[in-house]
Amino acid sequence: MAQLSCNNLSLGYDGKVILKGLNFTVNKGDYLCIVGENGSGKSTLMRTILNLQSPISGNVTMGDGLTPRKIGYLPQQTAIQKDFPASVSEIVLSGCLNSMGLRPFYNKKEKNRAKENMKKMGVEHLAKKCYRELSGGQQQRVLLARALCATGSMLVLDEPVASLDPKVTISMYTLIKNLNKEGITIIMISHDVNAAVKYADHILHIGEKFFFGSPKEYLESEVGKMFYAFQTGASK
Repeated sequence: MAQLSCNNLSLGYDGKVILKGLNFTVNKGDYLCIVGENGSGKSTLMRTILNLQSPISGNVTMGDGLTPRKIGYLPQQTAIQKDFPASVSEIVLSGCLNSMGLRPFYNKKEKNRAKENMKKMGVEHLAKKCYRELSGGQQQRVLLARALCATGSMLVLDEPVASLDPKVTISMYTLIKNLNKEGITIIMISHDVNAAVKYADHILHIGEKFFFGSPKEYLESEVGKMFYAFQTGASK
């Protein structure tokens, strides 16, 4: 059984349909990049996967023990969130909240998980630092450690390298790819079609036309050729 399936999905808001008849599956260990024009519904699809928004029709089904509460989520940050006055360790530990139930305090297992994920993301030395004092790249590593505290199964990432400089961007992509190699399923929204083709093993293009398949198939498809040419041409 697939870890995640979207079946004949139609999405929208305020009574307006923006996506209709979307079908794709994600298996454990996949690396899926979602690409498409601005306003095509990428973030709406992500909110639906996370059960933060209901589809207009169709359904999202999960298997292999996955539930929305067991998905690690790294959202795009707002200016207010970047200035959040909490320590790095507090931010990372908050990723364990979904597993705590009604328990008011973190237990030893959760504290150890937070330490392990801070170490994995290379931010353990920043544990006592205030989050708002960190660089953009450090903040994203902290948020990735937080997301890992929520899951050992699937990460959903919304533009995780937005506003990062090129060197830090490559470092983040490498971290994410390494997590995928460890068996964590990755679903990532990206405006960087070059990175999508390079790192992912599946591409989902949404917009006026849909595509779901391998990066090679995407680059050979009509929609992939047009979008790739537009994106790479616009970046020159």
